[in-house]
Amino acid sequence: MTFGTCVSAVLAIGMLSAAPLAQSGNPISDGIRSQWNSAKRNLQQSSEIMPESSYDYRPVDGVRNFGEILAHVAGANYVFCAAAKGEKPPFAEDHFEKAAKTRVAIMKATSDAIAYCDGAFTALTDASAAQLVQQPFGEGQTSRAAVLVGELGHVNEHYGNLVTYFRINGIVPPSSRR
Repeated sequence: MTFGTCVSAVLAIGMLSAAPLAQSGNPISDGIRSQWNSAKRNLQQSSEIMPESSYDYRPVDGVRNFGEILAHVAGANYVFCAAAKGEKPPFAEDHFEKAAKTRVAIMKATSDAIAYCDGAFTALTDASAAQLVQQPFGEGQTSRAAVLVGELGHVNEHYGNLVTYFRINGIVPPSSRR
């Protein structure tokens, strides 16, 4: 799936879920924010549900273990959300993969990155969604909405990895518990 296809799919889902929210005058940003609230809940609960003994679980050599996925997502969250905020990222994408090695440290990195991104999603309006910001990865500019939809796609992509890790370990993932 290309980035453009992912962006289109997430926007379509976001707009469908925004129908009841359209009365706020910001149906597009409300839909994106609604998707963020779901994605961040899955991410946060994933960090909490997996037992410490399984944080180093990896199904095969050559892929990130459970904790490394969360640490990677935390670092990438800062890069995406800093771009949406028009800021320099406070951490490099790989910072937490290198620095956060324990469940406690990874859970803190996850929570802190979610809180940082909350600011970008909370501030989003339909008008600001169209504003151009620096690409988080690469050259040039793109819309603030495209950056935040890319963030959603990235979080959900890796949440899909985490779901598989949960299932292999006999644990019901957060989204299936609701």
